Amino acid sequence: MTFTVNGIRIPDSRLARAATEMVRDTESPLLFHHSSRVYYFAALAGRQRQLAFDPELLYVGCMFHDMGLTHEHCSCDKRFEVDGANTAREFLDSHGIGKADIDKVWTAIALHTTPGIPEFMDPVIALVTAGVEMDVLGINYEGYEDDIRRKIVAEHPRSLNFKEEIIQAFYEGIKDKPQTTFGNVKADVIADKEPDYVKGNFCSVIRASRWQG
Repeated sequence: MTFTVNGIRIPDSRLARAATEMVRDTESPLLFHHSSRVYYFAALAGRQRQLAFDPELLYVGCMFHDMGLTHEHCSCDKRFEVDGANTAREFLDSHGIGKADIDKVWTAIALHTTPGIPEFMDPVIALVTAGVEMDVLGINYEGYEDDIRRKIVAEHPRSLNFKEEIIQAFYEGIKDKPQTTFGNVKADVIADKEPDYVKGNFCSVIRASRWQG
């Protein structure tokens, strides 16, 4: 029986089954279970926000969001987010999904590490980021009941060392193309004008999150 939590389950469709198989066969267990948790947190966030979304598209966006970190789907010159988005595009196109829906998923993956923008876009785009932010950064941690979190983690394990493991996975996926990590230039402007300014640190936020481990 498909795992269900608070009415949320993986879509029972050929597309979703193919996505699960491809990601499970490509990603490490760490990334596969992370991506699976992201889907449940994303879908639950959609219910909290009373958003109407296509669960198949959301599932593919969540499951493919880190595919650009894998050896099979990384490039030498593109951001890992774009590599993952391109992989999802090829997958969806091979299954006959229309361009408009493909573009939603592509954008959701491409923007999932760009806070402050996805939340104002299509629900699929907004919710992929919401799921990632919950599982990695603990954003809206209090918005999920303890029992819900425990059930999701029991189905898709999150090790006590997850924070360091996911930071290492990010590093392994991008270390050979550091030029692709160029970030928000406005932070550089503030740093240039204000000597005491301290930039936000992604790894520090992960380690400080409410999640244990």
